[in-house]
Amino acid sequence: MDKKRLLASAAVVLVLGGLIYLQVHEWSTFDWATFRDQTYRVKKWHVVHAVALIYVAYVLRALRWKIFLRPVRPKASLLGLTSSTLVGFTGLALLGRAGEFIRPYLIARRENLPFSSQLAAWAVERIFDLGSFAVLMLLAIFLPSALSSIPHPEYYRKFQQGGILLIGVVLAMAVGAVFISRSGEAVAGWIEQKFGHLSSNLGHRLAMRVREFRVGLNTIHGPVSLICLIVVSLGMWYVIARAYQEVAHSYGVDALEIPVSQVLILMGASMAGSMLQLPAVGGGSQLATITALTHVFDVQPETATSCGILLWLVTFAAVIPLGLLIAHRERLSLRTLSAESHQAEEAE
Repeated sequence: MDKKRLLASAAVVLVLGGLIYLQVHEWSTFDWATFRDQTYRVKKWHVVHAVALIYVAYVLRALRWKIFLRPVRPKASLLGLTSSTLVGFTGLALLGRAGEFIRPYLIARRENLPFSSQLAAWAVERIFDLGSFAVLMLLAIFLPSALSSIPHPEYYRKFQQGGILLIGVVLAMAVGAVFISRSGEAVAGWIEQKFGHLSSNLGHRLAMRVREFRVGLNTIHGPVSLICLIVVSLGMWYVIARAYQEVAHSYGVDALEIPVSQVLILMGASMAGSMLQLPAVGGGSQLATITALTHVFDVQPETATSCGILLWLVTFAAVIPLGLLIAHRERLSLRTLSAESHQAEEAE
C-alpha cells in the first residue's frame, strides 16, 4: 500500500511540476513585489468571515450525516458528529487520500455501528454533494444575465456545454442509484460473475461496493428525509460559495468583485484541480483556481496567485488547527486512525 501511495504521489508531483513550469513560463514578467503587496493588503475581516462560513459548512455536513443516521441512531449527537467531521477533514488535509476514511471510521466507532454502513453513507454523501453543486452551477450558468458580465463572454458557451454534460452525469447517477436501490443484489451478483474470471478479488470488491451503496441508500428514510438532505446540501454548498466570495472580495480589486453566480466557476475549477493534490500542500486546486482567475476573469497573475493560495488555505486548510486541537483533546492519532480505517475497509 505504501509503495502504491509513493508512486501515486510521484506521478502527481510530475504532473503538477509540468503544469507549474508551463504557468511560470507563461508569466515571464511575474512581479513578486506586487504579489507580496497584494497579499499584505488583504482585508482581514473578509478572511475571518470566510473561515467562519467554512466552519458553518462543516456543521451542516455533520447535520446531513445526522439525517443519514436517523433510522438507526435517532439520538446521535450533532456535536459529536461535528467533532468527527472536523477531525476527519483534518486528516484528509494533512494525509491526503490516506485520510479519507477517517471520518466514516470515527463515526462508526463512536456510534457503535458497522464500518461498512458508514462507508455506504459516505458514498451516498458524494451523490448529494455533486448533485447540489450541479444545481447551483446550472442556476449560475443558465439564469439570464448570470454570467454575461464575465470579461470573456466566449467562455459562456463552453460553460453552458459543461453544464449540459453535468446534467447528464447527475441524471445518470440518479438513475443508477434508483436501479441499485431496487435491484442491487442482482447487480452485485452479475458483477461478481462477469469480473470474477479476471480476478476473484476484483469481482468481489466491486460487488461489495454495490452492496454497500445499496445499504447507504437505505439511510434515506422516506420523502421527508430526502427533502431535508437536499435542503441541507444546497445550503451547505451555498455557504461555501459565500466563503469563496468573501476571500475574493478581501482584495478590494474590481476584477475580484464577482457575484456568487460567477464564484461557482471558481469552485468548479478548484474541485477539478483537487484531483491532483499532495498531502498538506495541495497543488492542483490552487493551480486550477489561479488559471481560472487569470484566463476567465482577467485578474493579474500576482493577485490571482495570492487569491488562489488564500482560497485553498481558507476552504481546505483552515480546519487543521481546530481539528488537531480536538484530536489532541480526545487523544486521537490521525496516522493511527488512517491505518485502522484502511485495515477495517480491507476487512470489510
